[in-house]
Amino acid sequence: MHAYIFPGQGAQFPGMGQDLFEKSDLAKELFNKANDILGFSITDIMFNGSAEDLKQTKVTQPAIFLHSVILAKTLGADFQPDMVAGHSLGEFSALVVNGALDFESALKLVSQRAMAMQKACEIEPSTMAAVIGLEDKIVEEVCNQVGGTVVAANYNCPGQLVISGEIKAIDHACEILKESGARMAIVLPVGGAFHSPLMEPAREELAAAIEATNFNEPNFPIYQNVTGKAVTSASEIKENLIAQLTSPVRWTQTIQQMIADGATEFTEVGPGKVLQGLMRKIDRKVKANGVK
Repeated sequence: MHAYIFPGQGAQFPGMGQDLFEKSDLAKELFNKANDILGFSITDIMFNGSAEDLKQTKVTQPAIFLHSVILAKTLGADFQPDMVAGHSLGEFSALVVNGALDFESALKLVSQRAMAMQKACEIEPSTMAAVIGLEDKIVEEVCNQVGGTVVAANYNCPGQLVISGEIKAIDHACEILKESGARMAIVLPVGGAFHSPLMEPAREELAAAIEATNFNEPNFPIYQNVTGKAVTSASEIKENLIAQLTSPVRWTQTIQQMIADGATEFTEVGPGKVLQGLMRKIDRKVKANGVK
């Protein structure tokens, strides 16, 4: 069975999507439509902007979504997924591909999500840190010991877990994690504590937008971050999408479950190769590639 996976924030790069725009009339049409929906020329920033320009949350999230979805839509008859998943933001790309959301509704939600997360980041100074070389259980125990808000946020692959929370709590946790044997515990250059309780204001705002959006029953299963399990009900998809902002991304568990359910080949669709790298660390025996 063929699984398609979609990247999240951090996969962006200057010039992203320009080759698609130039080669495909469908891509051109969708990019131009996106500029109209967003009310600014995101294509100008994607094609000509600097890495710094692309780091603005209101740009990053729609840019990665657009690159992923438009690339998928230009694959034509070659594109035959049996199941899909997306890392954090990538879940929205996966939902367009499996028919649960239309392009326009999903782009509007991605834009609203980005703005809501930006606002939540401004309320409370917060950050994330990557922890390399420790078992998940040890990282979770350290998070529970530390005062303040700090939680396990991204279970990326065995031995790589991202924690999220208040700046002081993250700094303190990193010290303890290094003492506990972590090869690395390093604060990431992100704007806030994504996938933690500090995203509650964003979750409330996004919940209202999701509830007001029409979701269809999907054409094939999506494996969602919150549970790591296959979902085929529109109402359950909505609930998980709302919970995602304050819950951890269970990526390791998601990929393992897809393999257990019969996935033998994974194709990453979108900018970068981050998810292919994680795949090799989760299960080397399974074929993982990008779009040719």
